[in-house]
Amino acid sequence: MAKTRPGISGTKPKQGKKDLDSYTIRGTNKVVRVGDCVLMRPSDTGKPPYVARVEKIEADSRNNVKVRVRWYYRPEESLGGRRQFHGAKELFLSDHYDVQSAHTIEGKCIVHSFKNYTKLEDVGAEDYYCRFEYKAATGAFTPDRVAVYCKCEMPYNPDDLMVQCEGCKDWYGVLCIFEFLVPMGGPIIFKISIGSYYCSYRYHPACVDMTIEEAKMLDHFVCSECSEDDLKRSQNGFHPSPVSDVKVDAKRRKR
Repeated sequence: MAKTRPGISGTKPKQGKKDLDSYTIRGTNKVVRVGDCVLMRPSDTGKPPYVARVEKIEADSRNNVKVRVRWYYRPEESLGGRRQFHGAKELFLSDHYDVQSAHTIEGKCIVHSFKNYTKLEDVGAEDYYCRFEYKAATGAFTPDRVAVYCKCEMPYNPDDLMVQCEGCKDWYGVLCIFEFLVPMGGPIIFKISIGSYYCSYRYHPACVDMTIEEAKMLDHFVCSECSEDDLKRSQNGFHPSPVSDVKVDAKRRKR
């Protein structure tokens, strides 16, 4: 199976079609319904399966079953390519629709919201997440900007272990925004700009001169900026806010 180019439906409408409520994946007892996310067999066997959301299931007069799908793109399939902050299981919900034979469906999967994905205790082979919609023809993203964290000013990658500062989680700083710019006829530009306010307290261990092993053994962590601020406040007669135990956002296990 191959994806059609964006803007091409894949097949022409025919007479005698009927909508179906569900489809059972060939050779399995897994039932696919409208709204489910599925894995579809690529034409190149060396590539991972395509991921799509089923929009419609229909059969013709010969009982050939077709599915209308909305494709998810992997970061490396987008015009901007894969970036440091893209997670291994990250997908973009595109505006690219297609019609394919239901026989190319290999299995089902779950595409979580970014928030729900970060709450998973374990990430399985069938788990993915999506935080952007993507226009396949132009390379534009929605939303076109996201908050950044750490000294490296990168959007959050849920696969990376990060340490939480006990000090600045109680204080508000300037929000840096990672912005996607898509100039007409030119390459996609990624820009850091200044926005409103947010609570910045997560750091990559390497960005604060720490190894992964050292980060996992931490009981407490205060960043260098907060250490300096606490010293200044104590010299001026102010005491820092009470803090709780440090939190380490550990990488989840993948089955």
